[in-house]
Amino acid sequence: MNRELIVNVTSTEINIALCEDKVLAELSREIAHTGFAVGDIYLGKVHKIMPGLNAAFVNIGHERDAFIHYQDLGTHFPSLCKIVKSYQPGNRGVRLDTMKLEGAPVVEKEGRIQNYLQVGQLVMVQVAKEAISTKGPRLTADISLAGRNIVLLPFTSKVMISQKIRSNEEKRRLKRVAAGVLPKNFGVIIRTAAVNATDLDVEQDILAAIEKWRKTCQQIRKSTAPALLMGEMSRANTIIRDTLDGSFSQICVDDEAMYNEIRSYIRAVDAEKERIVKLYRGTVPIFDNFDISRQIKSLFAKYVSLKRGAYLIMESTEAMHVIDVNSGNRTKAEDNQEQTAMEVNLAAAAEIARQIRLRDWGGLVIVDFIDMHKAQNRQLLYEEMQRLMATDKAKHTILPLSKFGLMQITRQRIRPVAVSNTEDICPTCGGTGKVEPTILLDRKIENQISLLAVERGHKFIRLVVSPYVAAFLKKGFFSLRRQWAWRYKCRIKVEASQGVGMIDVRYEDKDGNDILNVANKSAKPAKSGKSKGKK
Repeated sequence: MNRELIVNVTSTEINIALCEDKVLAELSREIAHTGFAVGDIYLGKVHKIMPGLNAAFVNIGHERDAFIHYQDLGTHFPSLCKIVKSYQPGNRGVRLDTMKLEGAPVVEKEGRIQNYLQVGQLVMVQVAKEAISTKGPRLTADISLAGRNIVLLPFTSKVMISQKIRSNEEKRRLKRVAAGVLPKNFGVIIRTAAVNATDLDVEQDILAAIEKWRKTCQQIRKSTAPALLMGEMSRANTIIRDTLDGSFSQICVDDEAMYNEIRSYIRAVDAEKERIVKLYRGTVPIFDNFDISRQIKSLFAKYVSLKRGAYLIMESTEAMHVIDVNSGNRTKAEDNQEQTAMEVNLAAAAEIARQIRLRDWGGLVIVDFIDMHKAQNRQLLYEEMQRLMATDKAKHTILPLSKFGLMQITRQRIRPVAVSNTEDICPTCGGTGKVEPTILLDRKIENQISLLAVERGHKFIRLVVSPYVAAFLKKGFFSLRRQWAWRYKCRIKVEASQGVGMIDVRYEDKDGNDILNVANKSAKPAKSGKSKGKK
């Protein structure tokens, strides 16, 4: 498989497209200079305890307080609190290889958060999920530091191996290398990428992570909560760290600063692959040059076409995502409905697995497949979906088809959806698809003129309307404009504007002020005079 990473950098964000055989597979967006990325470590201050939720809200500098649940405190939270306290100004700090003392208390699986946190307490926390919609970031106090080959786990003494590493000989080698370099009270998870790494690469990865942890702890002394103690690398480098392998043919970047940053990172982890990083200098935007813009517009639409007329309808709500599979005008095997349904469902499953990964949908996904009567076909579809989703790095669970033909998928959500919508809401209908009948438009305008002229006393009214409505109101010698002016004893001017919706109307005075939605205090001078007289 040929893989390419295309990075587009603007003043406000960084867009990263991962293409597999020239087809867009993943799209990530990183807002520039906002911080609060997954993996960042903060010194926060507890703002509020919520006993009913068994959770707390922590101020880490985000516009919304971050959320931490009791189960996210981690087993060795008391040891972490000791680190934070010992590195406060005026304290000497503790040796990190003795930070988990023998007999130190551990957090029980069932307990109350108020027994470990109090309002105003300083805590070291790590961002587990970015802020999504109206929710602030999700935090954990079970700190981990990721490297290319390993994940460092302070406070533990375990060496764990990725389940994807099958060779027992390779497992023994990696365990031996890790055990030989890890200090006391440090554990590690060895990632799948370590299979192709040398002993020296794994050792250097572990030592680099330990040094990063030491600097993070020392940063507490210089910081005032809320403060960033350790920032993750950029999103582009994170993707490269997690996915870089021999299948990458090129990494193309359109920004020189980002190009140099990526080159420096790859040079450090695999000098031979530095040559695949290229700086794009073309005049055409980089996403247009690699045909990514067109794929984004087509793949993020509500309707997704499949082969031979079938299609998907994909919609999102606050609670869940919903996918409907339709056979469309498919005519193959019309005499065998079961076979047709199976073929369409299998084609849809492949596209659904890709779309979920591409859109980075998280939470609950409900798929309404075409009904199939044979149990063996339903089981085959379920197994095929499991196989297709196996390459997805996000944690997910797939349930078999229900008796209603629905498949439920839950997928880990750690950051906002990359592209939430590619359409704008219609300013005329407000997204409903329906507008007021045009036959009643003149009656509506006349009612508003009556309100403004008779009840509010306006002698001049400017109607700002679309060119089509303007032509309708001024048509003929005794036009509607003249009729209304004579009927309500006021001057009416009709002004055509391209900036007004098809059937929208603005009511203005001579100075261009809105006179319909803003109360005019001078509309009835007689009453105003009486009021002043009473005062």
